[in-house]
Amino acid sequence: MTLQIYIARRFLWLLFIVALVFTGLLLPIDLMEQLRRLDGEDAGVGDGLRLAALNLPAALYQILPLIVILATLALFLSLARSSELVVIRAAGRSALRAAFAPVVAAVLVGVTALLMLNPIVAATQSAYEREIARFRTGISSVLSVSEEGVWLRQGDGSGQTVIRAARSSLDGTVLFEATFIAFDAAGTPQERVDARRAELSSGEWLLEDAKRWPLATSNNPERDAQAVPVATIPSSLTRAQIRDSFGVPSSIPIFQLPGFIRQLDAAGFSGLTHRVWLHMELANPVMLAAMVLIGAAFSMRHARAGRSGVMVLAALLLGFGVFFLRNFAQVLGENGQLPVALAAWSPPVAAILLSVGIILHLEDG
Repeated sequence: MTLQIYIARRFLWLLFIVALVFTGLLLPIDLMEQLRRLDGEDAGVGDGLRLAALNLPAALYQILPLIVILATLALFLSLARSSELVVIRAAGRSALRAAFAPVVAAVLVGVTALLMLNPIVAATQSAYEREIARFRTGISSVLSVSEEGVWLRQGDGSGQTVIRAARSSLDGTVLFEATFIAFDAAGTPQERVDARRAELSSGEWLLEDAKRWPLATSNNPERDAQAVPVATIPSSLTRAQIRDSFGVPSSIPIFQLPGFIRQLDAAGFSGLTHRVWLHMELANPVMLAAMVLIGAAFSMRHARAGRSGVMVLAALLLGFGVFFLRNFAQVLGENGQLPVALAAWSPPVAAILLSVGIILHLEDG
């Protein structure tokens, strides 16, 4: 147990060092990217630095498997150079037993990241998406989904219109049982319009079976209400704005994701992307264990055996290959071409089986 704790402690320390190095690399690069994206907007270096800092946790969280495999390679190469690995093997411990401590540590890191780091990443990513939307359109968000239905907001400096619908189409451009309430710049209600169906066209909403209530110009809006079979309401929204308002699944904490998926289904939207993300998050500890085993399979050799550079390169290529295969499976799952569970769980499980096979072949005969 003392030996396992010693190896796990060294692995966690190297994991921290590698993560710190990636932080130093990603932050200035992302800062330059944010300044490029904000070019022409009313924003300065401070705004770009704030956006880069908000985006940094999500970037590190996304490449956590690559950080783990680099820390694993650094661990076993250092143990090989100091001949500690030879002593461990001479004490009768197999390669799999020597890799047990970093595997358990990686799983614990994955579970901790899922329970603690995921909500932090979701909060920073949500704030990042709101800031980006504010710089682009001046509005932090134009769409939200709740148990009451779908909510949208449109308008400009002269006023705002709040829209609520019982459900919508997959892209949010067709609303059913919709209610439009127009406000002036001071926030005073001006008009209410109910429609059985509303469709976003070029610069306007096309309403069917509508009823208008003049809230500002009438003492009795119900008496002066008008029912019209077809009506139009000007709109500043576009399909792209509605699509981008969904944000990314990573902006929703893992604990709230199942309920949000149910709300999407009830509102008429497709929750497939969020389901795939949920399973990918649950499979992340298994993915980290796979990365440790891949790194161990190619680096648990004595330094005098030679070909260390070739073996490290092979481990990196295999690790990066599994990482990009997982991302490719995620895309296929989001497009409905693979079952959700298969897209999320098959790459890490296959990587574990492959790396264990390599360890047994190279180290234990």
